[in-house]
Amino acid sequence: MVSATSSPPSKVEVESEQKWVDNGKSRNAKWWYSTFHTVTAMIGAGVLSLPYAMAYLGWIPGTLMLLLSWSLTLNTMWQMIQLHECVPGTRFDRYVDLGKHAFGPKLGPWIVLPQQLIVQIGCNIVYMLPNFNSVASVSLAAAVMSLRIQFGGENSHVITKLLW
Repeated sequence: MVSATSSPPSKVEVESEQKWVDNGKSRNAKWWYSTFHTVTAMIGAGVLSLPYAMAYLGWIPGTLMLLLSWSLTLNTMWQMIQLHECVPGTRFDRYVDLGKHAFGPKLGPWIVLPQQLIVQIGCNIVYMLPNFNSVASVSLAAAVMSLRIQFGGENSHVITKLLW
């Protein structure tokens, strides 16, 4: 049933808005900012393994697996967007807030926070272990890439010749 009069904002909405006003600037990001950051965070260093995966699988299975991972990433992003405001008038800006809503105020953080820590520590381990034997070459590659970005594309071939 739709009412012609609007009800005053609930206490949860006022607290949520006040929380953001107290913490600094207002939020005026666009949806494509979030989409860009979500996609780049999910892709991350996985892009570095794409040439090996394509060489190992071949063109057709490699392309199919790439499309499958793209669809899973898109589906996960869509689910996160839907859960962001699943309760009208309440925004779940953090995983802990969503966990408190789903599992209760006491059990929610105990379910969500260990999973976040496992993912964070796991990502750090996965990114560090393969590089133990080649830290110098990784550092050199990072330096070359940062110099190329800093001085622009036209002068990058000179820097690359000097460093190699």
